[in-house]
Amino acid sequence: MKIDLHLHTHPRSQCSYINPANLVAEAKKIGLDGICLTEHQVLWDEDAVKELIGDSDLKIFRGNEITTAQGDVLVFGLEKDIQGIITIQELQQEVQAAGAYSILAHPFRGFKTFGISDLQMSVDQACKKKALQYVNAVEIKNGKVSPNDNEMARKVAEKLKLPGTGGSDAHNLDDIGTYVTVFEQDIQDESQLVEALHAGIFDVAEGKSGET
Repeated sequence: MKIDLHLHTHPRSQCSYINPANLVAEAKKIGLDGICLTEHQVLWDEDAVKELIGDSDLKIFRGNEITTAQGDVLVFGLEKDIQGIITIQELQQEVQAAGAYSILAHPFRGFKTFGISDLQMSVDQACKKKALQYVNAVEIKNGKVSPNDNEMARKVAEKLKLPGTGGSDAHNLDDIGTYVTVFEQDIQDESQLVEALHAGIFDVAEGKSGET
């Protein structure tokens, strides 16, 4: 089951240009089985998601991209409305208490989060990023960062034995499905999605081509 775990729509995410209805149509067109709505600091209402699904057989799950002082984190299964910037330690406490799941999003985007000018850091140096201690997984394929950034994320996740996920981080319609997370089992609802993430039985692929 191919799911794009990282998507933004307008107007819930002001930085996005994607109309939600167009998102559903495009996801079906390119062959995705499911999508996750991960707006910035906004959790979709369940009734609004049901209305968006309509007669489509596309699975739509709710998530959230939460800003922390140590980076952006995708969260699934957490109903709490978190506003403002908190620490990643505080967020992970909320995640654990709820049995939810957290993914460090685009962890090496331009390596800006390190605040250094020399981008030739080693994998060992990158593994010292504090936020990596307080998440369940790492986004190793993000459609909005460079191949080098994604490769560093992959190597770090592998070294730290953290699961790696994929998502487009789409803000434009053409970007949907750039990368996806592929699950072995059929996922029907958000609780099953969280269970599947915790089980760690998934791979990352290019959503539009199916290539791993």
